[in-house]
Amino acid sequence: MDDKWMLKGVAFANCNCAFGCPCQFNSPTTYGSCEAVASYIVNEGYFNDTSLDGVKFVMVLQWPGEVKDGNGKQQLIIDPEATTEQREAIEKIALGESTEPGSTHFYIYNSTMSEVYDTLYEPIEVMIDIDGRRAETKVEGIVESKGVPLKNPFTGEDKRAAIHLPEGFEYTYAEMGSGTSKTNGMIKLDLKESYGQFSELKMNQDGVIR
Repeated sequence: MDDKWMLKGVAFANCNCAFGCPCQFNSPTTYGSCEAVASYIVNEGYFNDTSLDGVKFVMVLQWPGEVKDGNGKQQLIIDPEATTEQREAIEKIALGESTEPGSTHFYIYNSTMSEVYDTLYEPIEVMIDIDGRRAETKVEGIVESKGVPLKNPFTGEDKRAAIHLPEGFEYTYAEMGSGTSKTNGMIKLDLKESYGQFSELKMNQDGVIR
């Protein structure tokens, strides 16, 4: 593999599992299927000689059963402010190309897909605050996704929880929250107050940078 790339930024993901998401521990999904929306802001990055600083993208994913069993569907959305070179680079990375086999969640998820829809280029409004456990993504008419802190059911105050995966293929450390998302593209999802994950995006063609 000749391509060299790196992404550093922030990410928010919302899936249909219960808080904590058993998939993070190699256990079956909460409801026997997986649906997810993930938003990314690249603060610093490159693909060979192409800078990826400032690029924003969103992924919508759906599996009828467990992720490992495949038959998934996937659609990538890239903000149109990205140049042609940046679009091509993000497509390769997000669709698992130019990556050491099995080293990133992009590669692993794409390997389970039976349907990869055409990439959309639509304006993306996105804010991700990892420490505050808050996020908001809007792609007009296609994606609305929001993340908020978990709440202590006894006091009503914000509750903090996190997952640490020293050998994780997506992140090393992630803050937990609650997510609500609705999508109206080729993949239609309706997630309400389910698993929300706030993490650093920090990886290259060989996997998560630790």
